[in-house]
Amino acid sequence: MKIVVGLGNPGKQYEDTRHNVGWMVLDRLAERAGLTGRARARDAAATVHGRYNDLDLMLVKPTTYMNLSGTAVRKVLARQRVPLEDMLVVVDDFDLPLGRIRVRAEGSAGTHNGLRSIIGELGSQRFARLRVGIGPPLRAAKDHVLSRFSAGERDTLEQVIDAAADAIEDWAHDGAARAANKWNAWFATPEPASAEDDDETERSDEPVIVRRSTGWRRLLPRLGRGSE
Repeated sequence: MKIVVGLGNPGKQYEDTRHNVGWMVLDRLAERAGLTGRARARDAAATVHGRYNDLDLMLVKPTTYMNLSGTAVRKVLARQRVPLEDMLVVVDDFDLPLGRIRVRAEGSAGTHNGLRSIIGELGSQRFARLRVGIGPPLRAAKDHVLSRFSAGERDTLEQVIDAAADAIEDWAHDGAARAANKWNAWFATPEPASAEDDDETERSDEPVIVRRSTGWRRLLPRLGRGSE
């Protein structure tokens, strides 16, 4: 079994805040797997378990506040008897710009209180984590992480949540090192207005990476007429 923990804060006042992006990613994965609405409350967390894409997955949202997340994680791991190498924690990171994600096999908590709690409860840093960029604070860090994404950030956020869900699947299938190699250089870019933009719309020299039904696709810059 692979356990994926998404960190966030419970309560209506925290819904869709930057600090809850870990929950948003888990919601996207649950939606893909057909597990939405099947969560149960247990071990200080909302958990759901099922098969998806040849994976035996448990998705875990600690329902403690962020700085007590480790309590729920310790209880879930003990009940399921799952080793640390089979757990991934999804967290927000204001040291990464919005539009970037980062997979790591292990590491310190940095400034994240949720990771600090988990490391404290488990006595180990040796678990994988997926950091999701929420952009640097323009105000006090606490105010920033508890703020909501602006309307102008929502398109980028949607790409990021899809990419993060894909990165989780890659981690579960191939391990942290391969997932990191694939996703740590990824960045969200503006999506063309329509599929016809592939042929009809002028583009800059920068490649655009968009998500299609067949997967992520890199759109190459359009050549000038003189090069055709």
